[in-house]
Parts: sequence; structure tokens; C-alpha cells
Amino acid sequence: MIDWINSIFDKFFSLNPILLSVLFTLFFAGMAFMALFMRMKASKRPLTVRKIMMPPVGMATGFFMFVIRDIQIPWLGALTAFLVGWFLFAYPLILGTKFEQVGSDLFVKRSKAFLLILVVLIVIRLALHGYVEQFVTLPQTGGVFFILAFGMILHWRLNMLLRFKRMTRGTESGAAAV
Repeated sequence: MIDWINSIFDKFFSLNPILLSVLFTLFFAGMAFMALFMRMKASKRPLTVRKIMMPPVGMATGFFMFVIRDIQIPWLGALTAFLVGWFLFAYPLILGTKFEQVGSDLFVKRSKAFLLILVVLIVIRLALHGYVEQFVTLPQTGGVFFILAFGMILHWRLNMLLRFKRMTRGTESGAAAV
């Protein structure tokens, strides 16, 4: 089964590298705008532990991409990407995420600064993509940035979870959501 997936992957990546780079950039930009849209929509509903933690849990399934040999990267590179996401890219998201209490419910407060932070992170990511691509293959570059994004989102969401638990401690809503 994995050999079959690898053969399809080999055929896909035998296409023109410039075309592949453009396709991946467009795909990433589409995913980023979809995330912005979902984020704005989610701010209309109260927070729960599940809503906070489902993005990193769902994203974790993406680690299955590393069964494809062309995407596999050295452990040190993966650790570095994770730590860059955790320590550098997560902090703007953490600082830009504010909660507001309405009755007994907590909501993520809409913020123009948060949207600006996401757009700046996208631009930085696209700029870094070209640089990283000089050292590893295009598929490996995707793997590196996936791990970076996972580190960023995991840190941000764990921080949100801790703040959520602190703010809902002792309230009926917090007890029901936990």
C-alpha cells in the first residue's frame, strides 16, 4: 500500500518544480483564508474545551504524510521546526487572542489585530518557504512547515485551554464544558 502511494507521489512531483511551487502556494493561501473565515465564524459561538483542542488533534493526523519516504526529514530538522513554531510563531497568536465573557459563556473576542497577525505570519511563511526550499526538496519543505505549524498551533491552543480553565473555574458553564 505504501509503495502504491509512493509511486503516485513520485509521478506528482515529477511535474515542473515551478508549477508545483505555484500550486502549493495557492493551496496554502486558500487554506489560510479558509482558516481566517472559520476563525471569524467560530468567534460567534461560546468556547468549550473541545472547540479549543480539536484543531491540533485533527491536525495531528497530518503526521501520516511522513510514511511517504520523499517527505521524511531528519529528526533534528523536525525538532527545530517544531521549536521555531512553538517559541516564535505561537506568541503573536497567543498575544492576539483575547477572551470576553458574556453571561456565563466565554467567547474569543474578534480582533482586527488578530487578522493582521495571521496575514503577517502567512507572508513570513511564504518568504521562508523559498529559503528552506534551497536546502531540502519541495515535499520535505512541506513537511518542515507542517511541523512548524503544528508546534505553533499546539502551543497557542494549550495556552488558550489554560486561560479558559482559569476563567471558567467555579462557574457552571466551565464545569459543563470540561
